[in-house]
Amino acid sequence: MAARRPLARVGVVLAPGASADRTQAALVAIDEAASALGAKVVRMDFAYRLAGRRAPDREPVLLDAVRAEAAALVASARIPPGRLVLGGRSMGGRICSMAVADGLPALALVLVSYPLHPPGRPDRLRTAHFPAIAVPCLFVSGTRDAFGSRAEFEAATRAIAGPVTHSWIEGKDHSLRGCDGRVAEEVAAWLAATVGS
Repeated sequence: MAARRPLARVGVVLAPGASADRTQAALVAIDEAASALGAKVVRMDFAYRLAGRRAPDREPVLLDAVRAEAAALVASARIPPGRLVLGGRSMGGRICSMAVADGLPALALVLVSYPLHPPGRPDRLRTAHFPAIAVPCLFVSGTRDAFGSRAEFEAATRAIAGPVTHSWIEGKDHSLRGCDGRVAEEVAAWLAATVGS
């Protein structure tokens, strides 16, 4: 009997955090879990990292990179543009959410350790685009994340037009160190239930 592949007609674009690249452990684990369910997954790099620079490019450049990766995956996997899930870790997930808010067709967003605000600066929320997000969203965060508390997340994400799911990992900070397998399992299960065939 063939293994069930509920994500066989789904593409997934995963973007890394600001100080990482496509080999970030959480992205690799999510890739493996989603691929096992049939998804066509691409883990992307941003140009500044490929060039050996530490400081991220400006948002328009990062957004263009996400759009280009999405278009390339649609073409290579031969799936409709609207059959994509976008997301990633920290900054990568934030840029993906901004691209979707700006009109990039998507089925859903997966946001691992979303950086709601800089540490110690709850007045600088990175949520202006939230009301324009109309797709299902999964937020996976540690309960000790300095980039946003549970209460801050639950208040801020009420602005999102699409359905929002929060997955909290007790006692973990922004790095979610040691939790890659758990994160991947939760993401894969949520994708299968939310966008799977």
